[in-house]
Formats: sequence, C-alpha cells, structure tokens
Amino acid sequence: MIKTSAKKILVAMTAAATIGAASTSYAEEPIRIGGIYILSGSAATYGEFAQRGINLAVDEINASGGVLGRKIEMEFEDSQGKASVAIQAARKLVYSSGVDALIGLDSSGVAQGLVPTMPELQKPLIITHAATPDATGKLCNSFTYRISVNVAQNMKAAALVASKLDATNWTTIGPDYAFGHQSWEFFGNYLKDIKPDVNLMSETNFPRFGAEDFTPFIDRVMDSDADGVLISVWGGDLVNFVRQANNRGFFDKDFELLFTVGAATEVLSALGDEMPEGVHLSTRYWYDAYDNAVNTHFVKAYIDAYGVPPSYNAEGAYAAIYAYKKAIEAAGNTDGAAIAKALSGMSLDAPNGTITFRKGDNQAMVSPNWGVSGPMNPEYGIRTLMDLQIFDGEEVARSVEETGCKL
Repeated sequence: MIKTSAKKILVAMTAAATIGAASTSYAEEPIRIGGIYILSGSAATYGEFAQRGINLAVDEINASGGVLGRKIEMEFEDSQGKASVAIQAARKLVYSSGVDALIGLDSSGVAQGLVPTMPELQKPLIITHAATPDATGKLCNSFTYRISVNVAQNMKAAALVASKLDATNWTTIGPDYAFGHQSWEFFGNYLKDIKPDVNLMSETNFPRFGAEDFTPFIDRVMDSDADGVLISVWGGDLVNFVRQANNRGFFDKDFELLFTVGAATEVLSALGDEMPEGVHLSTRYWYDAYDNAVNTHFVKAYIDAYGVPPSYNAEGAYAAIYAYKKAIEAAGNTDGAAIAKALSGMSLDAPNGTITFRKGDNQAMVSPNWGVSGPMNPEYGIRTLMDLQIFDGEEVARSVEETGCKL
C-alpha cells in the first residue's frame, strides 16, 4: 500500500494551482500591436484617421472573442514624419513595450529608414500608407509587408488616365523627398511608354514637405508652357496648396490636373467646396466604390462611430488589423517570424475587395482609384467622385523581378 502524506498532497496541489494560474494569465495576456504614424504637424489627420480605423477593428475583434482567446491591445507612437524618430519609436515598442507586431508609416522617407531595421527587430510590419516602391522593392525583407497601393501602382494608373487627355507638356508639383520625386519618375516613364510624343518638362517643382508658401511654385507653373500637371502634394500641404492656388487663379487656367492623393477624405473634408470641380483625383480607396459585404459593414460602422466616411488610411489600417488576426491564427502563436511567414501569400477579404500579399515582394495587390471631382455631397460636405475608375492591382503592378526585391 502506497502512503502519501497530506503535506505532499498539499505541495502538489499548490504547484498545480500555480501552474494553472500561470497558464490562465498567459492565455489572457493581450496581443500587443504598436502603431507608428504622424500624429502631429500638418499631416496629423492621417495618423488620426488611421487610429480610427485601427480602433474600430480592434473593438470588433475583441468583442467577438479576440485572437487565440486573447484581446488585442494597441500602443501608438508619433513618428513626426522623421525616419530617426520612427526607428527609435519602433525599438521602444519592441524592446520596452514588448509588442508582437507593428503597423503604420505615413511617409515614404520614414519607410525608407525604418524598413531595413525590421530584420533586427524580428517583428512583422504592415505598412498601411507610405507608398515608396522601395519598401517592397530594393529594401524588401521577410518582415515587411504593405497592404496599400504603392507609387508604382498608382502612377501606372495615373499614366493611363493622362494618356487619354489632350495635354502634351507635363510638369509636376510634389514634396521634395522620395514620394514626390518617385511619383514624377514613375509617372513620366509610364506615360512615355504609353504616349511617346508627350513632353516631360525639365522645369519641375519640389517644395519642401511642410512648406507654408506654395505661391512661387504655383506662379512658376502658370508662367510655363505646361498644359498638364501631376500634383503629389498631400495632407495639410495639399489643403494649403489648393487654397493658395485658388487665390492665384491657378484653376482658371486650362490645365489638365492630376492630384495623386487628392481624394483623401481628410483633404476633402478640410477643403469642402474649395476643392475645384472637374479635376482628376486619386485615392487608394474610395468608400462607395466597392460593393461587397465587408465594405458595407466597414463604411456603416465607421460613419456610425465618427460621422464621416472613412479615408483610405483608415481603411488600410482597419484591414491590416484583420490581416494580423488571420496571420496570428494561422501561425497559432505570436512569434514574430511565424506571423511574418503566415502573411506571405495570404489573401484577405477587405473593404476594397479580396487582397493578396504577393509572394516574392510582400506587396498587396490592391486597386488604385481615380475619378473626377464632382458636385458636393451635402451630407458629408465633401466632393463626390465622378467617372470612377478602379484599376486592377495586378495589372498596374510591376513584376517581382522589376521591383528589385530579393527575399
């Protein structure tokens, strides 16, 4: 007969209870995601709208049981639109806060600085806004993904739009960093391929990001022989640009105008009827362009929560949280490398349709939207988009070989 002392039983029960408590605590510990966006300065509304999309997705997921039985918890940092600040923020989020994944980036320059550090951090990053092709091109790595349209995709679509217009002398006004310069480079190359007789003028205009006075650049274009202008100024800079251009009579001239991010609802809301009617506007997502159940739900939930239609930055951020949910569930854990691997080739039903992170460069095959500014929407106080074109993401994307990505 085996005798077991009461003391031994008590010790065993205590140990079991301790292990059980530890397991319960681990299971209930939240999944932490770090967001890095511009939350101050002239482009802060982009970070604010991204936060709205993220919070909406997090609330929905947590209300339905979370991910692997764990709730999602967000922590945000302000990149200030500076690569050095974003790198420091990412390291803080990973090493001090212990986040499991990262999301964000509003600036191409910031992306160019942060993306090369991701293998060091060993955590996945889903870019929801920054558009430099380099992030999923020559700077690509197995931890970096993008769920939004990149410059190359959008400028291929822009060139297709421009090729049907009468303008023959094209110039640009864009921010003096990667986004502005790469927008002009890709647009020009694509347009020349489609319409070889166009003239890409050497007199280009690149005001610094955050400039307050755009009148010298506006006047320079008005005094030139240009009849087509690609405008890649964005955020608060674009709001200021449009107001100053109105004052200078810029829109009274017979220019063909293409605003590469002019249909961002952050900008349209700020400008109201100051945004001229009849100009070509692009966005990475237009809220009433997609007839699917996910978009119907998202738009209604967003308007119910915030009273305005969602922007492309809100949509991309919202979709990225759901992408992480699917990847973490596929991986079965929150190991950074495992999540990153699960994202590769993954497809997701998002508000802008079914999107896929392409194996080979981790770029989502998403659709640029182009339209013409129409009458005001009296309910929301923004311009409508007429003659809307939704370009196929794969058809306007470069091949993996063309991107220069080597994973």
